[in-house]
Amino acid sequence: MTRACLVDTTRCIGCRACQVACKELHGLKAEKTALAAESPGYQNPPRFSPSTRTRVTFHESRRADGKPAWTFVKRQCMHCKEMPCANVCAPSVYVLDESGVVTARANECIGCAACIDECPFHVPAVDYWDQTTPQLRKCTFCMDRQQADIEEVRINGRRLTGKSLQQHQDLLREPACTRACPSGTLKFGDREKLLTEARRRMEASPGKYVPHIFGEKELGGLGWLYLSAVPFGELGFPTEFLPPSDRKGMGRLAPQPTGPLA
Repeated sequence: MTRACLVDTTRCIGCRACQVACKELHGLKAEKTALAAESPGYQNPPRFSPSTRTRVTFHESRRADGKPAWTFVKRQCMHCKEMPCANVCAPSVYVLDESGVVTARANECIGCAACIDECPFHVPAVDYWDQTTPQLRKCTFCMDRQQADIEEVRINGRRLTGKSLQQHQDLLREPACTRACPSGTLKFGDREKLLTEARRRMEASPGKYVPHIFGEKELGGLGWLYLSAVPFGELGFPTEFLPPSDRKGMGRLAPQPTGPLA
């Protein structure tokens, strides 16, 4: 099974529970940050770092009726099949495993930071300060959770069996961010099934979404798939990887936002 996550940005409430869950699971320290001048919204922290592997960006726009609208976008390593980061990594730190997850041999990093410049999503971070040697840091898709050997689950002292056991095992193996999301924005599972679900949502709600699933084809296919009511270019997604037909299909749909607030 190729693992992936579907992000429906129309459901995100900007609570940042995913950020908190990521930090708690991986023992990442809190950062003293401030809003940066180059930040396009009110997100904080404004960029990835060795202590921040996932974050939510805030995007303000105005709808056709003149009312302001917000779109919140969860961001992390996109787990690209073509791995631009690996193409410039001299020690071959990055590895694409059979499940579609891009893992990193952090201890082999030499700190050149070439991957940071090459990543179109500006994700990788290198820890130069808290280690004796440079260490690459990025989202791991919680592979330790996904591969956890969970033989027994008990609820209120009762040992689960059969279908109930399987359901709870699946929940416990989810990435921390998707497990913590309270709004249904994040859905983790088999990539092909998630693409089917994304298409079903678009067909069920004509005009609600931009007619494109970001991540389906970009960079050979991403491990994170996105639905949006706002053209992806306005949310800071790189559009240079889109085929011309899909790029044309990313036009605005009334009564969706018509432009950024002045």
